[in-house]
Amino acid sequence: MNKRLVFMLSLVAGLALAQGSNGTAPAAPSAAPQTPSETSNIPDAEKVRRSGDAITKMRSQLKDVLGKLEEARQSKDVVKLNCVNEKLAQMKGLLRISEAADISLQESVAKKESESADHEYTKVSIAEVKVNELRAAAEECIGQLGFRTDENQTVDVEEPTDLPKGDPTQVAPVPGVIGRSPAASGTT
Repeated sequence: MNKRLVFMLSLVAGLALAQGSNGTAPAAPSAAPQTPSETSNIPDAEKVRRSGDAITKMRSQLKDVLGKLEEARQSKDVVKLNCVNEKLAQMKGLLRISEAADISLQESVAKKESESADHEYTKVSIAEVKVNELRAAAEECIGQLGFRTDENQTVDVEEPTDLPKGDPTQVAPVPGVIGRSPAASGTT
C-alpha cells in the first residue's frame, strides 16, 4: 500500500513538472505513432499523459462502435452484425493491450527505465492508430447494405438497339451435314 502511494505521488509530481511554469499542458500528440528515436525525445511524464489520453480516446471509440453494434442488432442484419462484432472484438483486444502497456509505462517511468518506457509508449501509440482504423471500418460495416439486394427491389434493363438479333447460344445447323453416320449393318 505504501509503495502504491509513493508511486502515485511521484506520478502526480511528474505531471505537474510536465505542465511547465505557466500551467498549460504541452501540445497534444500526433495521430501517427512515433519512431523509436522520436519517442525517446519525449519526456517520460509527457509519455504517461499522452498514453492516458490515447486510452481515453480508444474507450470513447469503443463506445461508438458498441452503438453501431446495437444499430446492427436493431436492423436484424446478420452481415452488419458480424462485421461490426469482428471489429469490436479486435478493438477490445487492442484496448486491453494498451491498458496493460500504460500500467507498464507508468512503472517504467517510476523506475526511470527509459528504454522500457519508450517501448510501452510505442505499443499504446500503435494501438491508438489501429483502433481508429477499426472504428472507421465498423462504420463501413453499417453502410454495407448497399452491396446487398432486397426481394422487393426491381431492376429495369434497357437493351441496346445495335445488338445482333436472335439467341447467340443457338447455332443453326449447317445444311448437308448429317448429324449421325448411317449404321454399318442393316439393323437399326
